[in-house]
Amino acid sequence: VQLQASGGGLVQAGGSLRLSCAASIRTFSRDAMAWFRQAPGEEREFVAGISRSGVRIYNADFVKGRFTISRDNVKNTLYLIMESLKPEDTAVYYCASRDGESIRRAEHEYDFWGQGTLVTVSS
Repeated sequence: VQLQASGGGLVQAGGSLRLSCAASIRTFSRDAMAWFRQAPGEEREFVAGISRSGVRIYNADFVKGRFTISRDNVKNTLYLIMESLKPEDTAVYYCASRDGESIRRAEHEYDFWGQGTLVTVSS
């Protein structure tokens, strides 16, 4: 099982990025997926999650309509489109998967993790 996150980079405040997470697992369509992030010196936190069917989505409060999570169960890929980025969004972003339909916000609920992709937002 492998999750490969990509798409991070340096962007100015107000800009946009699209993160991708490619999953080399046959069971991707049976897993709920999520994005977490960890800023320097901070604990890792939940950003957004999507059910295995893609019908249900849950966003952290700080997302406030700026980020959109989606998935393509044919391509085994998870996405996070981030708009109106702020310097406080600077962090390493991780994708994670868990067996089942439901979205969970806690790290320990997720079975597999990608290596992370760094997003840096300059002011």
